Amino acid sequence: MNLKKTIIWLVLLVILIALSGFSIWAYTPLGPMPEAISAMVSTSEVIVEEYTWLVFQPVDTPINTGLVIYPGGRVDPRSYAPAAKQLAEDGFLVVIVPMPFNLAIFGWQKAGEVIENFPEIDHWVVAGHSLGGSMAARYAIRKPTDVDGLVLWAAYPASSDDLSNSNLIIMSIYGTNDGLITEQDITNSSLLLPENTSWVAIDGGNHAQFGWYGDQAGDNPASISREKQQQRIIESTRQIVDIVN
Repeated sequence: MNLKKTIIWLVLLVILIALSGFSIWAYTPLGPMPEAISAMVSTSEVIVEEYTWLVFQPVDTPINTGLVIYPGGRVDPRSYAPAAKQLAEDGFLVVIVPMPFNLAIFGWQKAGEVIENFPEIDHWVVAGHSLGGSMAARYAIRKPTDVDGLVLWAAYPASSDDLSNSNLIIMSIYGTNDGLITEQDITNSSLLLPENTSWVAIDGGNHAQFGWYGDQAGDNPASISREKQQQRIIESTRQIVDIVN
């Protein structure tokens, strides 16, 4: 084998090893905690189905509004099941969307598949945590006729996704102890969001407690319980879903 072929094979081997390493990293997500697994069980109030998406559908309740949730980067989508189930108990269809490689940047358009699959739903809100929130914002600006509202959970739009002139109903929810998406990040993001954006600061909340997947590298400790932070997240998100309903 000549030198040129040897170099080509070595480059291909390096690429293969890199891709394998990336796949292993991407498909070993954080979570879910036991509380999240418990929320994946259907009850008399909410039917939970797990196939292409995680679907939480109220029982015997007319549904007019749906909420699509994009998970955070490398977070098991089931980690958001407790919030999804509680919001479904309030009479909304809630769909958590698993992402390719557990990274929403590879599936920002997937809310459209959900919306197309539930034509009986009149109004939609997209929400997302961290990277999932950034990609929910991308969907909202690129498909503005599809959705009525956007909720950012410890997230902000990419600089290329300027929503400052959007007519959408938007809320940004963040924790004051977040070590990954800081309060300064949130403040800076205000330039990319409409003036009438609602801002919800969860005092003592951190990044990882936006889901049920345990601690996260680089995050700060929360000074409130996960249960209390989750309740604030759910109550605030419900306000936006109620408005568009």
